[in-house]
Amino acid sequence: MAGLILDGKAYAKELEAELTQRVARLMAAQGGEPPILATILVGDDPASATYVKMKGNACRRVGMESQKIELPGTTTTKELLAAIDELNANPRVRGILLQHPVPKQIDERACFDRIALEKDVDGVTAHGFGRMAMDEPAYGSATPAGIMRLLLRYGIEIAGREAVVVGRSPILGRPMAMMLLAANATVTICHSRTKNLPEVVRRAEIVVGAVGKPEFIRSEWIRDGAVVVDAGYHPGGVGDIELAAVIDRCSAYTPVPGGVGPMTIATLIAQTVEAAENALEKPRPFSV
Repeated sequence: MAGLILDGKAYAKELEAELTQRVARLMAAQGGEPPILATILVGDDPASATYVKMKGNACRRVGMESQKIELPGTTTTKELLAAIDELNANPRVRGILLQHPVPKQIDERACFDRIALEKDVDGVTAHGFGRMAMDEPAYGSATPAGIMRLLLRYGIEIAGREAVVVGRSPILGRPMAMMLLAANATVTICHSRTKNLPEVVRRAEIVVGAVGKPEFIRSEWIRDGAVVVDAGYHPGGVGDIELAAVIDRCSAYTPVPGGVGPMTIATLIAQTVEAAENALEKPRPFSV
């Protein structure tokens, strides 16, 4: 019998319906002005442009405003920092998204960390990551935060279970591990130098594929009854896990596409709405 489908596409629609109502209340409290999510795109990478467009469309579906900043591929770190400063100073902008990757001449970490903590709705700043890891208020990285929302929505038990995260990127694997740990899972982070990786993955009751390589995690590595979360998406519609061969053996899984991807965007929008609500109550929701 096939495992439970953790349908991110369906849940994202549910979440957007709720967010539409919350945005309407915000606008009523602010003279009809919708909150703004500002996106910054540096260069002309087609995939990045597509992602930015999708996020703008999601804003419009819930009644928010999307402000798109497009900068040439020759942009310097200094110029990008200046653009971020302008958005930080704009009181109508409640969230700032710097689309990754940026051109090589830019100090990406310096630019991420320039985003004001209360506007870091994509969870990319080092300060925000540190606060999240310490169970302090912060907006988590959108993809792992979306995964946690999805697991909660479908009643997946996390506490006391052994979770293995394959991948250690600062915006996916590492924050994913911290969020699972905060939910009382026992967590192992794996990477390219992990010894006996198949044996480590076989221990997992919850497997998160976040390595960025198509079908890198083989089906035979995954134990029967595991919860399988595939955070990858590659040409041909495959993820980081050899998913087709485990659907009939796992207890639950995220489809590719339609699982994690829609939840990433929905979570980004949800955290922007939350930032707008926080700003309405008090100017700086997080101590900095």
